[in-house]
Amino acid sequence: MTSIDTITLDVTDVAAAERFYATAFGLDDRLRLRASREPSTGFRGFTLTLTVAQPADVNALVDAAVDAGATVLKPAAKSLWGYGGVVQAPDGTIWQIAGTAKKDTGPATGRIEQVVLLLGVSDVAASKRFYVGRGLTVAKSFGRMYVEFDSGSGPVKLALYRRRALAKHAGVSPDGTGSHRIAIGAAVEPWTDPDGFAWETTALATTS
Repeated sequence: MTSIDTITLDVTDVAAAERFYATAFGLDDRLRLRASREPSTGFRGFTLTLTVAQPADVNALVDAAVDAGATVLKPAAKSLWGYGGVVQAPDGTIWQIAGTAKKDTGPATGRIEQVVLLLGVSDVAASKRFYVGRGLTVAKSFGRMYVEFDSGSGPVKLALYRRRALAKHAGVSPDGTGSHRIAIGAAVEPWTDPDGFAWETTALATTS
């Protein structure tokens, strides 16, 4: 089974991005940053989700992100599946902050339970076959709409979603061109998936 070790974001200003993420989320070694000026316009085809226990934690993270310079794409609110909001970091990365609980059981803990990388793909079934062929194990699958893989001991969970549906869920247009500006680090030989998302060996992915 292949598990994700790190996520690397390509940013134009590493120092500014480091300040933002340290202040907003404190993701330690799960998130890497490196300098890149590859062109990218519109939706980059992915979101990162921080799952937390309760609404108080969602609100605390959204507020911290906004105070650090993020833009709110969807205000935190209740939904059929729980409670969450969406923000866009100054570097352009879209972050969903979400929890399944709709009521608080106590004060905010500041604890992030899981990081989920959601890739917006053109054909969920085809991408699922590709990733299974690369050694990932399916944990959940809902037809051609959504697939979630077993993260094993890795700190980041991978899931696939239809690109247009993911953009709608994030509150942005699905249109976008250029680099995804993200690299997925794992103990694998480098590869690129059918939608152009690059996987790198962990040693490469952690090099700034």
